[in-house]
Amino acid sequence: MEKFLIVRLSSLGDIIHTLPAYQALRKNFPEAKITWLVEEKGRQILDLVPGIDHVVAFQLKGKSPFSIQFWKEVRKLLKRIKDREQTAVDFQGLVKSGLLCFLSRAKKRIGFNRENLREKTASWFYTETPEKIDESSHVISKNLKLLDLLGIHEEIYVFPFVIPVELQDRINILLTGLGYSKNKKTVLFNVGAAWETKLWPADKWTELIDRLLKAREDIFPILLWGTEREKKIADEVRMRTEAVSVPLLSIQEAITLINQADLVVSGDTFALQAACALSRPVVGIFGPTNPKRNGPFNTWDKVVFHEIECSYCYKRTCSKLLCLEKTTPEETAFLSLQAIEENE
Repeated sequence: MEKFLIVRLSSLGDIIHTLPAYQALRKNFPEAKITWLVEEKGRQILDLVPGIDHVVAFQLKGKSPFSIQFWKEVRKLLKRIKDREQTAVDFQGLVKSGLLCFLSRAKKRIGFNRENLREKTASWFYTETPEKIDESSHVISKNLKLLDLLGIHEEIYVFPFVIPVELQDRINILLTGLGYSKNKKTVLFNVGAAWETKLWPADKWTELIDRLLKAREDIFPILLWGTEREKKIADEVRMRTEAVSVPLLSIQEAITLINQADLVVSGDTFALQAACALSRPVVGIFGPTNPKRNGPFNTWDKVVFHEIECSYCYKRTCSKLLCLEKTTPEETAFLSLQAIEENE
């Protein structure tokens, strides 16, 4: 029996971008044992994906590598992933993920070409790498190309999410409590992002929502957030508009809510990746990252983006942030209305 170890530790959006590669692997090796190594936070996503034989989740963040507890956790982790006969496939491309592939004792360890790695020394841990992959293509296609070394040549994006009925019922109760009625269009505004350079300010969200509500009376605006910093933005927008704000949701609850939205407006972050994977209409707001590589890929999706001299810098902080400043509520509202109309 074939055995595979998928290594994609984080982040949430990147885990979603790896799902089509997992699905292609499962399709071509239906009887194989597939294990996925992931950081604890990502387990909630993988628990909605059928066919993964074993999800190995761990939490080393916050533990000092000089502590006894850290190395106890590492030893427990390695006991769960060691298998000489498995093939390890590293979709992360970091020294950390490459090292875990090596420590798994897998005889075959597949990773990206050195030229495609953010941390070049990760290549030391692989036994096989493909030719350099064109970085202008979407990252999902890049992940699929890594499977060429296994004789798998897949181009179609398939996201095998299965959302339990009890989760759907829970979100329906939440929406009813917020005042939602079936004659309304649910528009989800994700105000959060992990990077400062992906965060739209409250003023822009406020103007966007005001424009949409003036254009259509049937819009039910909902604010989505995930951290205390993002909650402050959501609270400010809520106080200045007719939008409602959800309570803190689990990752699975957020995915379920996204799946029930008529439109998702978001920066380049988890909510956007989840909406695209679930084939929900989206308007993506992009600044330092490349929408062709990281953005929406469905034909009905929209992108707000202005290329400038320093575009595609992928910086997490910036003193000017001209790229994001150029994105306006006016153009975002226009594309949002267009997306709603096209999907009615």
